[in-house]
Order: sequence, then C-alpha cells, then structure tokens
Amino acid sequence: QVQVVESGGGLVQPGGSLRLSCIVSGTVFSNYDMNWYRQAPGKQRELVAGILIGGRKRYEDSVKARFTISRDNAKNMVYLQMNNLRPEDTVVYYCNAYTSFRQYWGQGTQVTVSS
Repeated sequence: QVQVVESGGGLVQPGGSLRLSCIVSGTVFSNYDMNWYRQAPGKQRELVAGILIGGRKRYEDSVKARFTISRDNAKNMVYLQMNNLRPEDTVVYYCNAYTSFRQYWGQGTQVTVSS
C-alpha cells in the first residue's frame, strides 16, 4: 500500500525556520509530482509549493521568497524548508503525491508560529 507520512512540524517563533519532511513508500516515488498543501480551519486546502517529476518548482505567492521545496528521489522524500515564518503560516501542512490518475495524501503536520 502507498503511504505518505509528514514530519517536522512544530512550534517556532516568528522569523524562525522549520523543515518539513515527507516520505513516500509503496510506489515509485520518481513517477509522482510532489506538493505541499496547507489547510486552515474552515478553509479549503491551498497549494503552498510543488515540485514536478522533472524538477520544476512552483510556489504560492506569499511564500515564494521564504520557502523552498526539494526532493530526493533516492530517499523517496520531499522537503519544505520554511524560513522567516509568520504567524499566518500557522496551519496544518499536508504532503501530496500526484499523478493524473492517482494521488495520495499524508495526514498532515501542524506548524505553529507564535511568540
């Protein structure tokens, strides 16, 4: 079975940094576009960052200068380096593995940015 598991969330002060990690098992990781989404209570999930199979990256505008997505196909992992965190980044972050026919989701990791 395919499993997607996030880690790395936690509590940081404004201006601080976190690195989220996501490991995918049970499938060929390199065949998937990988994305990080976030979802605040009562809101729809929004795409934060994505990295395609070919390595092309995309970011939501508010995080472009602060977040970096990367992947390590040898480890079946995708990362989201988050710098200069703001209180409005406080939300649950989800890892998504995507193809046109199948996609898989992690259960989320909480990021809290507070003094």
